Amino acid sequence: MLTHLQRPQVQECLDRGLPYWFFRYREDQQLPDGGVKTTRKRHILAPSQGRYALSRRQAETARDRFLAGLQAPPVALTASTASASSNVAPVTELSFGQLAAVWRRDFVEGQGGGRALVAASTRAKYIRHLQNHVLPRWRDTLVHEFRAKSVLDWLQEEGQSWYMMADLRNLMSGIFTKAQEWELLPDSFANPMHRVRLPRKWEVRQKRILSPEQTMRVLARLRDPVLLISQTCLETGARISEVTGLRIEHVDLQLGCVRIEQRHWRGDIDEPKTARSRRTLALGTLRERYRRWIGGLAERGAEGWVFPQQQDGTRPMWDSGVRKALKLAAAAEECDFAGLGLHTLRRANITWRQEVGGSSIEASQIAGHANSKMTGEYTVVQLQRQDDLTRRLQEKLAHAARRRVKGKP
Repeated sequence: MLTHLQRPQVQECLDRGLPYWFFRYREDQQLPDGGVKTTRKRHILAPSQGRYALSRRQAETARDRFLAGLQAPPVALTASTASASSNVAPVTELSFGQLAAVWRRDFVEGQGGGRALVAASTRAKYIRHLQNHVLPRWRDTLVHEFRAKSVLDWLQEEGQSWYMMADLRNLMSGIFTKAQEWELLPDSFANPMHRVRLPRKWEVRQKRILSPEQTMRVLARLRDPVLLISQTCLETGARISEVTGLRIEHVDLQLGCVRIEQRHWRGDIDEPKTARSRRTLALGTLRERYRRWIGGLAERGAEGWVFPQQQDGTRPMWDSGVRKALKLAAAAEECDFAGLGLHTLRRANITWRQEVGGSSIEASQIAGHANSKMTGEYTVVQLQRQDDLTRRLQEKLAHAARRRVKGKP
């Protein structure tokens, strides 16, 4: 708890992977003997570079909000002290902003065994939604004042897509759920987000992939390592974060495969997205490409990166440069569209794998999806494929008609 006003300077960390804003502050803790212990703590705010970066002014605003939340928290509003139902603060006294502050500190930015509880990409999204959308509207709302209709009206006004509406609702629901797990709210409390029913799902952008001919024209404009990375996403179905996270030890040239054991997102190395994402993918004809590429690397030890940065070979490439090169190549071939990226190549892999005879279960396992329903979301039934299937059906009916005519007396 803060017992004195502070306004520490926001600083930028540039030597620990992805650059980020942080500040140091003093926190007072009440001791059992009545004394006070002051400790100096370090709080990370948000990325300072990259897609989800905050400006210095935005970081300073986030600092002020964080410190304001620590000025006078309820006695029972800490997960570490909430150990019995008698310590649960009355629901009427809690604001959503207080619950959100604990959720962010102890879960989003928390660690267990020295490891982050939430992946860096997910953490950045949570913080962005919390600061830019959720807290400006709901920070001072008391927990017992939430009503499903008010939340739904806000979501439909605030959300720029159905997926954003779902993200905001799920984030808020997660805060209430964690508050109950940590006994900040009683078990009898009904999560108000469970009553918020979103409208029928819609797509802002049509799910599209390039045709095989367009894809080959685009790839012909690329050069290694961008070309090899793009081909790996297209031909194996790997995520871009999984490809840039490959180390030499993950590539088995004898068996012709790569083992997906980690992923890389803007300097942060983490476990694969889900348990099923940890898998082995066959390289096929890409094996010899990988053999030549790895043979030309300066660092070929087991811990070396398959796709290192040109300026610093000790760090893996970021996906941003690959995405930009792919977009420029597609634009040059006049087949670019909104949403085209490396994920489009992965979507194409899932679609074409089934077109050449693979089952949906095989496509799901190779893609590393949590379930086959997600594979269905990725699959695009293209017009040419529909036409092929329609003609096969028509030929079957025509053949039956001919047999019927021949069978007449």
